[in-house]
Amino acid sequence: MKKLNIILALALAGFAADRNANAQNAATNSTAWISRPLSVADCLNIALQQNAAILKAKNDLKAQYGVVVQTRAVALPHVTASGQYKRVERQSIESFPSGTNGVQQPDENWNGGVQIVQTIYDGGRMIAALRAAGATKKQAIAQYQTAEADALLNVRLAYYDILLAQEQITVHEASVNLLQKELEDQQQRYNAGTVPKFNVLRAEVAVANERPNLIQARNQYRIAKNNLSNLLGYNLPRDIWEDVPLNLTDALEAAPYDVKLPDAIQQALTKRSELDALRQAEELQKLNIVNARAGYQPTFQVFAGYGWNNSQFVDPGDLGYTLHGWNAGAQVSWDLFDGLLTHGKVVQAKALHEKSKTDLVDQSRQIELQVRTAYSDFIEAKEVLQSQEKVQEEAAEALREAEARAAAGTGTQLDVLDAQNSLTQARATQVQALHDYDTARARLERAIGANMITTATK
Repeated sequence: MKKLNIILALALAGFAADRNANAQNAATNSTAWISRPLSVADCLNIALQQNAAILKAKNDLKAQYGVVVQTRAVALPHVTASGQYKRVERQSIESFPSGTNGVQQPDENWNGGVQIVQTIYDGGRMIAALRAAGATKKQAIAQYQTAEADALLNVRLAYYDILLAQEQITVHEASVNLLQKELEDQQQRYNAGTVPKFNVLRAEVAVANERPNLIQARNQYRIAKNNLSNLLGYNLPRDIWEDVPLNLTDALEAAPYDVKLPDAIQQALTKRSELDALRQAEELQKLNIVNARAGYQPTFQVFAGYGWNNSQFVDPGDLGYTLHGWNAGAQVSWDLFDGLLTHGKVVQAKALHEKSKTDLVDQSRQIELQVRTAYSDFIEAKEVLQSQEKVQEEAAEALREAEARAAAGTGTQLDVLDAQNSLTQARATQVQALHDYDTARARLERAIGANMITTATK
């Protein structure tokens, strides 16, 4: 409970900082700020302060804190202050006979008082309210943690998408350069009369076929940078389009990550905040049954207060003549028959409680499925990456041999173009494999409920 209080306090403290952060938006959204070097960890920390999904989750958390306060109010005493002033037409006031002259009440009246009321027993509602307040707080924190983890995962994936697009640009630029050199070589050979025009045409087609891949990679790079900028909460200047000034310092890499499926499933079932939220939802529905059954029980309250009012008979024209004093007592109420209203509430509460238990069981299965799927995707990405360790070196060596044979007259231009295409595919596959490994690892870490910031720095 102490840990939960600390988390809630820290999350709520962020709202005070939000006001200052909004005042600094112009600075944090400037081009100079965006272009500063950013690692994955830097992006995650910025997202914690500026990501829209996280900011909305903080607002939801604050709203739930209000629900907690309202829930606890049932068990706390209520203090009320009241007052009234009234003036009536004198002819409408009845006089009390007293000899020959009647005694008439004043045409002006006032009263005021303070009263405290404390419910002593109401069929278990007070205890249920205190427990519900604690469950609501835990549920709100779990829901915030879920939104935060999802947002941070999206930031990591967007970061990796930029790195992938950047590497793909490098690969396809290198491929275009190789094919362009081949075209120039074939053009020179054709001018010298050693090769037919067909060789030049085939080289031109190869260059033309590769250029769309480069154009597509550059477009994906632009889109990926805009996506990450949006997730980081940046307001990009509208005149920036071609080159969003994001300076990413990390690179795609295959950092070792060992995890066993049984351990991963157990960790997910223990740490996933979605399950924590559903456990608290089940507890709240259970307490709702208590609240519903309280309608069968009496309510007992005690009260005490102090009041003031003007005199009705002693010098009735003097509003300053005040009577005052304390009062105290007790009251009990009991609905002996409410038209089966309480019975209907109990039936509804029990059904919703059973539904909440089913939701928890179903979500547990869904999370286990997510872990299994993410684990399988990670193993696939790991195996594909391992299979590509030497392919790029072999493809580069094959290209060198094809060019050597072609120069010696023992090979053909088709052999060179095929070798160049194989090298491009090997490079692209290697980059894609690194990207898939990093994204599969990030998704697996999210599936098992790992801390997204801590794991991103390892």
